[in-house]
Amino acid sequence: MSQEHLDPHLVQDPPRPVRRAGRNLPAAIGVGVGLIAVVVGTLGWWHWGFTLLVAVALSLGAVEIHHALERIGMESAPIPIVVGTVAIQIGSYYASQHPERGINAITVLVAMLSLTVLAALMWRLPKGPEGFVRDSAASLFTIAYLPMLGTAVPLMLGGDMGRERVVVFIACVVASDTGGYVAGVLFGKHKMAPMISPKKTWEGFAGSIVFGIVAGIVGVLWLLHAPWWVGLLLGVFMVVFGTAGDLVESMIKRDVGIKDMSSFLPGHGGVMDRLDSLLVAAPVAWLILYLTVPGG
Repeated sequence: MSQEHLDPHLVQDPPRPVRRAGRNLPAAIGVGVGLIAVVVGTLGWWHWGFTLLVAVALSLGAVEIHHALERIGMESAPIPIVVGTVAIQIGSYYASQHPERGINAITVLVAMLSLTVLAALMWRLPKGPEGFVRDSAASLFTIAYLPMLGTAVPLMLGGDMGRERVVVFIACVVASDTGGYVAGVLFGKHKMAPMISPKKTWEGFAGSIVFGIVAGIVGVLWLLHAPWWVGLLLGVFMVVFGTAGDLVESMIKRDVGIKDMSSFLPGHGGVMDRLDSLLVAAPVAWLILYLTVPGG
């Protein structure tokens, strides 16, 4: 045996196994199953619970955006925004459930949004003029991005067949994500937006379109008893705006220099990493169903 084989300093350590997954898979599965159970349980049997769940998710998202913007010198007003977010969700859903009170849900959410903006601006006043516009812009961006877009959920839930509307909306976005992942892994070659989200491909987008349309048509026919073309329209728009929502959040993270919004959800990253597609697609889903399915 040669000296090379006997000298321990020349013996290389065996290669370490490459960790292919970028996250804790058991934690991701556990959190994912738990979230699905809570969503299904509340949406199926306790709509107030689902409304509170959405309010909490949007509030955590607002906190994540606050910390993300701090990295580039922008400071929003998290407390007024969180309080306003909860009030918008609860107030809008309450108004939709009690039309006999004479208060329209849209009137409530517009009033609450306006009060949230005013509260955020007043919150910043004591700190003086330096950076006022910058910090106010951070607050207004957060309000527009989270509670304003999120108002579509209580509007859908509060209408006739509200549960079914929300289920079809979520199903289309989830199907879009699933179809994009499957087609991207199997066939993905042509990058869609390499500077923003390097993993997205046009082949994956095509898979999203197919899965989204199928989910839309099946959901609309089965749950909403509306014409098939409503499902086609909903599926296409959910894919387009869901993908846009994902790209918007990716753009924010790239601008502030982070990979995940937070570690609120072990194995998944931040709440915004799960809400991004749903958040941007929600107002479009509400509008399409409001115009095409009676009782919205």
